[in-house]
Amino acid sequence: MIVYGSSVSPFVRKVRAFAAEKGLELRLAPPQEDPEGFREASPFGKIPAFRDGDFLISDSSAIVAYLDAKFPEDPLIPADPRDRARAIWFDEYADTIVQEAVAKVFYHRVAAPLFYGKPGKPEVADQVEREVFPRLAAYLERSVTDSGFLVAGQLTLADIAVASAFASLAEGDCRPDPARYPRAAAWLAAMWARPVFAALLAEEEALLASMAPR
Repeated sequence: MIVYGSSVSPFVRKVRAFAAEKGLELRLAPPQEDPEGFREASPFGKIPAFRDGDFLISDSSAIVAYLDAKFPEDPLIPADPRDRARAIWFDEYADTIVQEAVAKVFYHRVAAPLFYGKPGKPEVADQVEREVFPRLAAYLERSVTDSGFLVAGQLTLADIAVASAFASLAEGDCRPDPARYPRAAAWLAAMWARPVFAALLAEEEALLASMAPR
């Protein structure tokens, strides 16, 4: 199975983490490695795209839904109606609401200088961190349950999606203050310390470090 995309994309990271937590192996292929295969899987050129034999699909939420259905052992999308709805909601929260902040913080603090060789606009990222991020962190603070997970008292898509999105904010030096958001900060630290996330984030850290000006 192949996932097309960049390792620093929160959507690609979500798919890779989801698969790895299920014990599945995916090969990461940059779109430029196989442009025709990528376009076949993603007609609109969005990452991630996915190939499993002759099955092609794009969009991270569609991909993880396919993986969980095809490999139903140890499901990460709950079957209980309420838990399932909550898991899907947190996936949406990560992919749209948190991603709006990621797009500005990560782009202006990381992507613009490293990937495109031009200065970002730090004032845009600073405004998001000051005005938007506290609402995201406050919601996460009250969403983490006493079980240490977001839904169903166990690891689900909800945890993976939200932790992935916040990881991209952290790469842009935007993290919950443990003094103000202790539950959110502790939950993120625990998620990022999981072997799956730790390996993916170490890979990304090495990539970003290799691109930094010397």
